[in-house]
Amino acid sequence: MTAQTPLFRDSQLPFAKRIDDLLSRLTLEERVAMLHQFGPAVERLGVAAFRTGQEALHGVAWMGPATVFPQAVGLGATWNDELVRRVGEAVSTETRAMRSRDDRVGLNVWAPTVNLLRHPLWGRNEEGYSEDPKLTSSIATAYTRGLRGDHPAYWRTAPVLKHWLAHNNETDRATASSSVRPRVLHEYDLRAFRETVEAGTVAGVMPAYNLVNGRPNHVSPYLREHLRTWTDQDLLVCSDAGAPSNLVDSEHYFDTHEEATAASLIAGVDSFTDHGTDSSQIVERLQGALNQGLLTDSDIDTAVRRQLAVRFRLGEFDPRLDPYADTKDFDTPAHRALAREAAEQAIVLLKNDGLLPLLDLPGQDTRIAVVGLLADECKLDWYSGTLIHRSTPLEGLYERFGADHVDFAEGVDRVRIKTAAGTYLSVPSADDATDEVRGAEGALDPALLAGRTDLPPLTTDTTGTELALIDWGGGVLTLRAPDGRYLSVADDGFVRASADQPGGWVVQETFRLEPHGSHDSHGTHESQESHETHRSHGSHAGGHLLKHVGTGRYVSVTADGIKVAAENPEILELEITERGEDTVARTAAAADVVLVVAGNDPHINGRETEDRTTLALPAHQQRLLEAARAANPRTALVITSSYPYATDPTDLPAVLWTAHGGQAAGTALARVLAGDVSPAGRLPQTWYASDADLPDLLDYDVIGSRQTYLYFEGTPLFPFGHGLSYASFEYGNLVAHVGENSVHVTFTVTNTGSTPADEVAQLYSRAVTPSVSRPRRELLAHRRVHVLPGASTELTFELPLSAFEFWDVVHGIRRVEPGPYELLVGASSEDIRLRATIELDGTPTTPRPVLELGLNAADFDEQRGAEIVDRTKLSGDAVTPAHGNHGNDGTDGPDGPHGSTAELVYRCCDFGPATGTGTVTVEVSGEGSLELALDGGPVIARLDVPATQGPYDYTTVVTPFSATGVHDLHIGLGGPVRLAHVGFSG
Repeated sequence: MTAQTPLFRDSQLPFAKRIDDLLSRLTLEERVAMLHQFGPAVERLGVAAFRTGQEALHGVAWMGPATVFPQAVGLGATWNDELVRRVGEAVSTETRAMRSRDDRVGLNVWAPTVNLLRHPLWGRNEEGYSEDPKLTSSIATAYTRGLRGDHPAYWRTAPVLKHWLAHNNETDRATASSSVRPRVLHEYDLRAFRETVEAGTVAGVMPAYNLVNGRPNHVSPYLREHLRTWTDQDLLVCSDAGAPSNLVDSEHYFDTHEEATAASLIAGVDSFTDHGTDSSQIVERLQGALNQGLLTDSDIDTAVRRQLAVRFRLGEFDPRLDPYADTKDFDTPAHRALAREAAEQAIVLLKNDGLLPLLDLPGQDTRIAVVGLLADECKLDWYSGTLIHRSTPLEGLYERFGADHVDFAEGVDRVRIKTAAGTYLSVPSADDATDEVRGAEGALDPALLAGRTDLPPLTTDTTGTELALIDWGGGVLTLRAPDGRYLSVADDGFVRASADQPGGWVVQETFRLEPHGSHDSHGTHESQESHETHRSHGSHAGGHLLKHVGTGRYVSVTADGIKVAAENPEILELEITERGEDTVARTAAAADVVLVVAGNDPHINGRETEDRTTLALPAHQQRLLEAARAANPRTALVITSSYPYATDPTDLPAVLWTAHGGQAAGTALARVLAGDVSPAGRLPQTWYASDADLPDLLDYDVIGSRQTYLYFEGTPLFPFGHGLSYASFEYGNLVAHVGENSVHVTFTVTNTGSTPADEVAQLYSRAVTPSVSRPRRELLAHRRVHVLPGASTELTFELPLSAFEFWDVVHGIRRVEPGPYELLVGASSEDIRLRATIELDGTPTTPRPVLELGLNAADFDEQRGAEIVDRTKLSGDAVTPAHGNHGNDGTDGPDGPHGSTAELVYRCCDFGPATGTGTVTVEVSGEGSLELALDGGPVIARLDVPATQGPYDYTTVVTPFSATGVHDLHIGLGGPVRLAHVGFSG
């Protein structure tokens, strides 16, 4: 180092001192510019441009070809921390290798997603690991450990956890508020983030689009109050795309963008992802906030410091010392083998009455039929890379059993589409067209990729083209030409057979059939008729219109070809030339065993921006399953999907589930079916039997509405942790010892079968005599082990006493409640093999000292019809009747036009001995009334709340109130009141 070398270039100094030096050299304008996702270079200091954000959920995404591993929910289904760590290592290695040849590839990776899979209809179910916080944090910690690397100072990549916080709905996702009471917050939603951050493997988090308790996540006080207390590292908080603008434009939480941007920065957002690569608007807003005194230079420095901390850890300023700088491993044999291993370990055997494995099929004349819409597909999702290698179930079975023994029927409906003039839609020949794969060249924003216009549009002629039609459910159709290309609509509005697969941010390959007559002159329609309805009842008397979902326009015939337009829709008739179930039935009848491969396309009916509406298998696929089963009782169902389905397995001898398994999915499936590998995947979430078992999508109170395996009291189709094996296992010798700071647990697992196999041992606990509602059982630990036939392995777990804590709303702390706890060991949450009871010491539960502390309104034990909202825009909670909630008789409540009502219950409130007449004091805003009762009895106090100026203008209302001893307090809310606190005097 010379005298002229700046300190920030001195690798002998601590990072913190070097960051201080670099900050001191940057002008305010340069520091402000760094706060956009695409920070410009500072050439005078030799500081390179930097961007936050590289998608890497299950492989490097959006930047062209890369190794594609199973979807995240599939990685969760492996229940294998070490495997997932190796996947993370491979992904970050390929990120480095791709970065070396394409500087668009970033090293700040936005992965993994640790939102809990609370509700199976959530459109982004594929992105999470599990409904359980412990399993989620274990898998996420493993993945981020692989992404980070093991060097003590330098990181291979810098992972950011998504999406903070309580984010499980695409419906109204940028405006909906998740009502999360303190126990759910601390025992459920925060846990998935906390344990991974505490492990030291995370560079930051990304706030979600939604609001929590009435306050946008991008101005959440939880970033400061919780996240930044879990680690000494400078965590980088990156906004979600467009979310800073949402604070004003859609959420209307702030009046100006300067206010919103300043509030976000002060709350803890350090990098603003907004307006794509154009940083000018964010820079202008930040500068405006500085000029208005909403921000200080110190606020800017804090955020820049956090970003620089990540850049230093990535070795940007020490290229010669960076151990990962020369990484070149990409698409290696080891990565391909790992992709296959991960796909194999993700497969879950849900049911098996002896049909599998396919070992005892007779010899040379054996026929295996593989049928179904996903039988010859290797589907990708929005966060996948581009495939280098590809293996479908059909290809995997060809490879394993030989093509001569495998028959295939896709099960699509073959159709011709007839125009009002009597001609048919026709796909012109395009023999000289090049094959193109969407996203193969990579894109910083794949949402901007345009459809192909180099191919000729569809036309009409007297014979037309036979198209393959698939109904994906909900009336959403795709149409495919004989050469395999899907009908798609480009920016010019013409319909072409041009897409290799449905995809894109706005899918341009989906259509709906609507009966003519439902469409009026304004382009609206009164009803929708799915292809299923049409095919069941024959052609609609007035014909059909074909609506393009992506544009909302209708297919029309023009002189230049077929296009979509807002006017003059063509009246069409669908002629079915071959029904999918007929071909499936013929193929199944001639086979010794049938494999029906069903599931979803990850870009259709359940994805980012779109929640599902039902657990049911789409009707088209249900028809194919029923046809195959009727033709051949030796029919197995293979579900390949991003989420659970509710389908009756009673008449099926075998059922398997796998998430979309990436590039090696087909090979992996064939090896499991053949018995080369014994399945050992386990369900990472409950599979419910019907839609009736589900709470409302926006109901985040997992305790009150009894959600997930933790609280669900019904009978699931398949329980959390379920999965079968080709081997059999016995559990024994459970020993538990309570130490000073932990519980030591050991037990043995023995393979009593004849097949070497993995077993996933699961350890749960249950509070036997809790003072509040606790989980039916709760996962404490798990381990996936390989056991040879006849062999035993002893498993040991050291459980910290904190694993038995719950959130005490009275004192605002986590604590262990003294008493008996049952330890449950088994092969799933419902398949318990061993039990033991331990006694734990802890802080005894006492009644609520309401005279001393009063009651924070959100600290209720039970509620009916209430939601938690923001007490102020900066911090705190209040409770109000949920919008549209009325009295039990369905009529307006007691307060006229403001008839919404709610009830809050606070158990075991200690009002002390009789001391005369007391009072109750409430801090409240809005307008309406409060009614207080004890133990469900009559109202003993009523407080009328006069209208306040606004929701954040609180007033104090006092009225006489007398109570002695310990009682359950019931508070009824009437009208749009916002209750923050209740105090009592004796």
